[in-house]
Formats: sequence, structure tokens, C-alpha cells
Amino acid sequence: MHALIVIDVQNDFCPGGALAVPGGDEIVEPINALMAEAEAVVLTQDWHPADHSSFASSHTGKAPMEMTEMPYGPQVLWPDHCVIGSAGAAFHPALDTDRADLIIRKGYDPAIDSYSAFFENDRRTPTGLEGYLRSRGIEALTMVGLATDFCVNYSALDAARLGLDVSVRMDLCRAIDFDGSLAAARAAMTGAGVRLASLG
Repeated sequence: MHALIVIDVQNDFCPGGALAVPGGDEIVEPINALMAEAEAVVLTQDWHPADHSSFASSHTGKAPMEMTEMPYGPQVLWPDHCVIGSAGAAFHPALDTDRADLIIRKGYDPAIDSYSAFFENDRRTPTGLEGYLRSRGIEALTMVGLATDFCVNYSALDAARLGLDVSVRMDLCRAIDFDGSLAAARAAMTGAGVRLASLG
């Protein structure tokens, strides 16, 4: 069985949002069209408390996009984004959320950021997505969404590590491309056996 995993298509990651990904809104309608063909659809949603440790505002003297060290490793400090219950955390209004079988919220632990749909950034704390997919007999995934070089990349790498068959529709993703992050993500995904596809 096959599932479409739609990653973080939220207002704050679209133009005008707090952490806007260039062209983030361009992929919404094509993703809706792809949902219509999918056997199962899972949406992920970044979901942070207002004082999240990954926010630059939580670190005196730090600016957005600077790096810091967390107990679990290096961490980019982000602008405040996708705060629980805020308009920015909501899905893009044109996204067909009614088609979702499951919505996975991630990043709600104030001490740990969470890029991947499968694990928080400590690489150990699960979101529950793997168990859901296994219990439904889903072994093949197509990933789309925001942003290619962070949440899509981490999700695809974890899926491959878990033995799932995973492809990423690069034409239905958009990247932040911070300090070479897109090229690094492409190389990492390819090296892990993730198929990078594009029909655009």
C-alpha cells in the first residue's frame, strides 16, 4: 500500500509567513491533485509552543538563522513560527485537508525541535507515524511539501532508514536553501536510496 506524505504546508512557510519558503504556495494545487490519486494521505504540521528552544527569541543575543548547540546536537535558530493555535501554524487555506487520513503534529516539546515526520531531532523520540504506517500495511511513500532541505529531507532519510520505499517529488517541494542546505539534502537523500522524482 502507498501513502502520500504532505509535509508542513502551513501559512508560516508560505509567502507572507514568518519563515516563508520561496514559492511555497505554488505547490498547493498540484499536491491536492496528487491526493486524489493516493491510497492514503498523511499531513504533518509544525506545532511549537511560543517559547520553543529552536526560536532565536528564546536565546539572548542570538539572531534568526544563527547556529547554537543543543543537547542533541547543532540547531539552527529560527524566527518564531508555527506557534500552537496561531494563524501561521494553520494549513494553507487552499490545501485539501479533508483528504487526510492522519495529521501528525511535531515540535510541540519546547526542548527539542522536530524536522522529521518520524522522529524529533534527538533522533530517538518517535512521532508515532511509523507505527501508523506499519499497522496499515503501508510500505511505499511519496513525500511532498516544505521545506525540501529540512523537514522533507529529514523525513525521507528516516523513512529510508526504517526500510520504507520512499520517493520525493522535487517539483512539489520548495527549499529554504540556507548555506548550501539544498545541495547537501539532495546528496544525503540520494545516498540513502531515496528516489528524487520530478514531473514538472
